[in-house]
Amino acid sequence: MQRKTFTRTLLAAAALAVALPGLAQAQTMKLTLGHGAAPGNPRHEAAVKFAETLKAKTAGRIEVQVAPSAQLGDDAAMVTAVRTGALDMTANSQGAVSVAVPEYAAYGMPFMFSTPAQAFKLLDGPLGQELAQKSADKGMVVLGYWDNGIRHMTNSKRPITKVEDMKGLKMRTPPDAVLVDIMQALGAEAQQIKFAELYVALQQGVVDGQENPLVNIHASKLYEVQKHLALTSHMFQMTPFLMSKRTWDRLSDADRKAVTEAAAEATTLQRKMSQEADDKLLEDLKNKGVQVTTVDKAAFAKATAGVDAKWLTTPIGPYLKKVIAAAR
Repeated sequence: MQRKTFTRTLLAAAALAVALPGLAQAQTMKLTLGHGAAPGNPRHEAAVKFAETLKAKTAGRIEVQVAPSAQLGDDAAMVTAVRTGALDMTANSQGAVSVAVPEYAAYGMPFMFSTPAQAFKLLDGPLGQELAQKSADKGMVVLGYWDNGIRHMTNSKRPITKVEDMKGLKMRTPPDAVLVDIMQALGAEAQQIKFAELYVALQQGVVDGQENPLVNIHASKLYEVQKHLALTSHMFQMTPFLMSKRTWDRLSDADRKAVTEAAAEATTLQRKMSQEADDKLLEDLKNKGVQVTTVDKAAFAKATAGVDAKWLTTPIGPYLKKVIAAAR
């Protein structure tokens, strides 16, 4: 009898020894944050900052692996993965997110914001909170609204100074319906190409040009295959920093607080880096031989005025109307 009791005790102790490492392991959470930007881009640097800050705040319990340069798929694929819980976090284009939450498109109306700060004034207030609720309804928790810049156009064909210069240009756009409308309104032909494939598409002449904030043009070395840069400032885009609601629901209250605080620090850094980049990058692009032109913005705005009118008739119309009123 004593021998059986001793054997059972030994087995219980062995089981506990096996369970304890597993228990310790269960307390450690490994998360993945995917995005499409290249290292050196403020989006990537902020993502790394978020990972470092969150690890410090949780004493190493939560580790975030950052996967840049579309390693986990294009923007659309990552947004889908976040919604299903296959990916924990993403920081990608407003256009891709607007497929799931159409109200994001409201911030991309042509010539609505001349500076990102004007957009963040809205996004950091009630309109941004309303957008966050709509995102949560689609399985995504907003951790921050990052800066994807004021967008400009490049091409390999000719300088752009007036609307007529856009006619017939084959221009790449991301998966953003508003940008397609803007290009078509200006007389260009819009063609959607994944950002990871854009350099080669420009190099091979699949498209004549593209549009992006200066930081993306510079970080991805598009200046090597595009010699004309027009400072159109035709559109503002944000980068929503999102966590899968399925991942969020697995976190304790303490961990949610740590995530929120780390995200706030990363958001501040990302916006600051983006703001500081433009002047410096413009000078560097000129030094690399890029020909820079300015455009008749009043004429460009007039040519694209119908884009606002079109989108006001869509299901996002009520929200867009509030954004336009607050912005203009």
